[in-house]
Amino acid sequence: MSAALAVAIAGVGGQMGTAVATLAADRPALRPVLGFSTAPAEVDAPVEEVRETAAMSEALSAASVDVLIEFTTGGAVGSIAATAAAAAVPLVSGTTGLTAADRSGLEAAAAAVPVLHATNFSRGIAVLRGLLREAVQQLPTADIELTETHHRHKQDAPSGTAETLLSDIAAAGGPDERVDGRRGAAPRGVGEVGVHARRAGAVAGVHEVLLATSTEELTLRHRARSRSVFAAGALDAAVWLADRPAGSYAFDAVLAGAREDGV
Repeated sequence: MSAALAVAIAGVGGQMGTAVATLAADRPALRPVLGFSTAPAEVDAPVEEVRETAAMSEALSAASVDVLIEFTTGGAVGSIAATAAAAAVPLVSGTTGLTAADRSGLEAAAAAVPVLHATNFSRGIAVLRGLLREAVQQLPTADIELTETHHRHKQDAPSGTAETLLSDIAAAGGPDERVDGRRGAAPRGVGEVGVHARRAGAVAGVHEVLLATSTEELTLRHRARSRSVFAAGALDAAVWLADRPAGSYAFDAVLAGAREDGV
């Protein structure tokens, strides 16, 4: 590994890819050497070289890359994971809305290289998840409603982070029967968790969970004010992952400094 970690970024032309490249360029310990985009000529990000996404296999094999970070789209991740594995490059994956093929691709790649997939790289969300699990256990009779808000261009709904929070609720013993929005005659049933997705403006991301009993209410809320918080977490994950053995890892392991199963 070089003195500065050589980072490649798939989806460098997108908002998250640009944020990752910009922050990486500001960190002396990192070197954004390669970017991949379907429209390289339109990319305005501080990477040393931008290549067509279709040339990823050739470029990764030819360059000295320590880790690949991808923020692309659901349906593309499985192929990217296979390419990273073939080039023996560790992979940090932040795409949400994964297909079954994407998940299979990540799992297969983890047999050859270290792979870390997360729906959210915010440390604040990691704290929120812990608080939520505790709240669900301490308020076992509470009704639970989850609301997430993102920018108008976000593709998947509910967000990947919302899906993770729903899994946390169920794992902590909370309700697992999802009701996506409500309309008409829709009183709450037993074991339901309400889910609401909003898309507006340029909101980076807001997640709110309401737990309510007949006598009290608790609201847990996280607001991301900038995509840089996710970029910073992804880069922290890349540094942590680069010298790990092959396997699946979780962002919680980066924060805790211990290995966990992640994909």
